[in-house]
Amino acid sequence: MNQKNKVSIIVPCYKQAEYLSETLDSVLAQTYSNWECVIVNDGSPDNTEDIAKKYLGEDCRFKYVSQENKGLATARNVGIANSEGEFILPLDADDLIEPTYLEKSIQHFTSSPETKLVYCKADKFGDETGYWYLEDYAFSKFIWRNCIFCSALYRRKDYDNTKGYNPNMVHGYEDWDFWLQLLNPEDKVFRINEVLFHYRVKKTSMRITNSTHINESHIQIFKNHPQIYEQYAQNIISIQNDLMHYKESYSAITSSLLYKIGKKLHLL
Repeated sequence: MNQKNKVSIIVPCYKQAEYLSETLDSVLAQTYSNWECVIVNDGSPDNTEDIAKKYLGEDCRFKYVSQENKGLATARNVGIANSEGEFILPLDADDLIEPTYLEKSIQHFTSSPETKLVYCKADKFGDETGYWYLEDYAFSKFIWRNCIFCSALYRRKDYDNTKGYNPNMVHGYEDWDFWLQLLNPEDKVFRINEVLFHYRVKKTSMRITNSTHINESHIQIFKNHPQIYEQYAQNIISIQNDLMHYKESYSAITSSLLYKIGKKLHLL
């Protein structure tokens, strides 16, 4: 198959066998046919292997890799290492993509080759349903809060210029951490104005809800990307000094005799 514009879909799977067939069916339904799908069994104790091999027998575009459980980040890296495509699309084993997602993404990369990353609008299904509101991408805001889900398309050559998905993001946010490696302030990011990605929400979903884990993950991201955040350290210190100066000035004013007299006159 032609390697040009070929998309490698990377599907890590750990304890998601009950959803895996639905996810792989959404891959099979793609209107864009130049793809391969690398299923990575991350030491899953269920019947992931049986399901994966069923799809391998049905379509030669599926590949299968098995490893001991090492976590989502490592599983994605292993899948990419075993891929051949020009483009990469991570896809979790319980999520779904619309049939035209690949086609419309590659169309945009072809018409605007300077684009670094393409994603789309999204919704939620499962234990939570509805449109998934994510604010518009802007790098200046993106460094403080993520607005791009994991299933976005990017070039393999750009991945090769990063260190890959970082296993030290143990509480999630590994996709955000990776985007911060991949993207620079001047890079062009495009969002397709359609809901083409469906995020499954489960009671057991790997979502950061614990405030301690949120703080730990943010701190880890700061540690992983000092070159991005160190430029803001001086600004933060400056703001803190300004606030301290304001507090001292305000305290001096409110304790002055003139202020006290003026306040009493105002109350008369």
